[in-house]
Amino acid sequence: MGGLEGSAVTAVRIAGVNHEYATIPGVREDVLDILLNCKQIPVDSRSQDLEIGRIVATGPAEVKAKDIQFSSQVEVVDGERPIATVHEGHNLELEIHVERGVGYRPVDRRNEETSAIDLLQIDAVFMPISRVNFTIDETAVAEGGSTRERLKMELVTDGSTSPDDALAEAANQLIELFQPLATVSMVEEIPEEPEPAAEAQIPLEELNLSVRAYNCLKRAQVNSVSDLMGFSYEDLLEIKNFGSKSADEVIEALERIGISIPQSRTSA
Repeated sequence: MGGLEGSAVTAVRIAGVNHEYATIPGVREDVLDILLNCKQIPVDSRSQDLEIGRIVATGPAEVKAKDIQFSSQVEVVDGERPIATVHEGHNLELEIHVERGVGYRPVDRRNEETSAIDLLQIDAVFMPISRVNFTIDETAVAEGGSTRERLKMELVTDGSTSPDDALAEAANQLIELFQPLATVSMVEEIPEEPEPAAEAQIPLEELNLSVRAYNCLKRAQVNSVSDLMGFSYEDLLEIKNFGSKSADEVIEALERIGISIPQSRTSA
């Protein structure tokens, strides 16, 4: 529900005022109170562009939301919302900005510094849903029927949309979110080959083998410990001109770095 698009007052300009801590002569409310009152006005804008409404009030007057003059694109949902009280002999001029958006948008102070000095930004709450609650009850479908669960939902809106429309829009968003899963295709994950241990990267030269053993292994395309780890003791004996003495020498060299190879292929 928090992802539904809505409308909100995003900024207010008050004639003769350039900061939110000011007071206005002849007006009961201070500027902060007026901004809070404007923030709470429920509006429904059918435009994706910025809409601007205006009020020019002469006292004595109780200024309410219904006094804002907007274009036909903006509807004030609750016209009785109070904005300010103007005493006799005084005036109040307001310019109220309305935009559409989603969720909550705090005031961007960096943007505020580049905007007009008398345009007072407001934290905007675009969510048209003010409260959501649900309960789950057990209910029998029919006499003797199995027990089913029934979902009850309570939705309270600000009046800019109906609970039915809000629920339908939220449901459509969920459908769009999960619809791609209906046509998902399974891809077989190729297991990653484990990286060889650091010892396996040791070149053959660092094993300090005899010249005879070294040359025989090089001719057999053995260049590192990693290559040797694919051999058994029997495999070493099958290398041309590689006898048991050379094989034992290799076994001892590997054991010095914590690596052992099987005696035979069947025990690998």
